[in-house]
Amino acid sequence: MKKVSMVAMGLLLAAAQVSAAEASDGTINFTGTIASQTCTVSVNGGSSTATVTLPKVAAGVLNAAGAVAGNTRFTLALSDCSATTGDVYAYFEQGAGVNANGRLTNTGTATGVDLQLLDSANNAINAGSTEQSTAPATVALTAGAGTLSYSAQYYATAAAEAGTVASTVNYSINYL
Repeated sequence: MKKVSMVAMGLLLAAAQVSAAEASDGTINFTGTIASQTCTVSVNGGSSTATVTLPKVAAGVLNAAGAVAGNTRFTLALSDCSATTGDVYAYFEQGAGVNANGRLTNTGTATGVDLQLLDSANNAINAGSTEQSTAPATVALTAGAGTLSYSAQYYATAAAEAGTVASTVNYSINYL
């Protein structure tokens, strides 16, 4: 019994030393704002949830990694924004449909192809990346409204093989 008490006392002292080694070095405070509503969003004149249909392209056009085709424009029209002026941008979020390269993973039957998002200047957007917040493609609101323009295109990860292409990405509208 005395041996068990000695072992327990030793473990207790060791645990006390471990917690002393994990002393706090500082504090981080977080702040934010919850808006009643950011904006009403319409994708290509429809609702905030929409489907953008890319054109049919021949697999031979996407014959090597890095090849692109089928650039298709889409817009996010903003109205009734709680801020009537200022800059806004869309943030394309990381999620199950986004790969480590910031492209949209194909869940269709075609192989060797992702979808790539582009801003209005045709610069690639890495979905889920902080680059979108540090150097965003913005639009100025006028009377609580504005239109953000983007496009999507097929992006070959290898020589593409014929099939369907499908993916999804979530987005949020952010104020600057």
